[in-house]
Amino acid sequence: MKALLSVLLFAALVCAAAPAFSAPRQVIQGTQVRLTLLNTIGTASSRDGDPFVAVVSEPVFMGNQLLIPAGTRVNGTVGAIEKARRFSVFRGQAYINLTFRTMEIDSRLIPVQMSILMIQQPASRGETKRRKDVKVDEGSVIEQKHDYKGDIIGGTAGAGGGAVVGAVFSQVVRGFGLGLVGGAGYIMARKGKEVELPAQTGLLVRMENTITVPAVSESASGYGTSR
Repeated sequence: MKALLSVLLFAALVCAAAPAFSAPRQVIQGTQVRLTLLNTIGTASSRDGDPFVAVVSEPVFMGNQLLIPAGTRVNGTVGAIEKARRFSVFRGQAYINLTFRTMEIDSRLIPVQMSILMIQQPASRGETKRRKDVKVDEGSVIEQKHDYKGDIIGGTAGAGGGAVVGAVFSQVVRGFGLGLVGGAGYIMARKGKEVELPAQTGLLVRMENTITVPAVSESASGYGTSR
């Protein structure tokens, strides 16, 4: 009898010590996630196919259940790149395409699809501001906004046209180069701006697919008591 009681007590202790099983959870399509870039990306320095890494800056919850801990790594690749052109009026602005590939949770690589909703300046003194000099097209193409001061202003150089060009040159775009091509005078604008996203740039993204993630406790993620 004592032996049986000892076996039952041992079994109860083992069951009590064993971790409770938690079913995987879903992060549904449309969920918004805040990320922070870990490396600099730009049309001047990046190449098509370059990898980049971001981390989740704010944990994602469903009710009181932690779905994605802060610090979770998100891996992506740089896609098509268009560098800034001197004559932006002919070709448009510089742009860069970013594609998110995987999210790392509990040592697992989970395929993800994300669209960028907003780009923020790198955090400074705990405050982040939305960048107004870039825009996001179709969720993944980041484009430098058009600067009309960077366009070419032309004028006819015949019969007094030179004076017109000179007036435009001196009053509108002082300091730009002036060139003559055939019978027309052109004021050569500055080169267009490149797109640059420095390290620590903030990104607000939206999940474009539903993913299944392993259950992660707040204590295991190191976030529980600081929430």
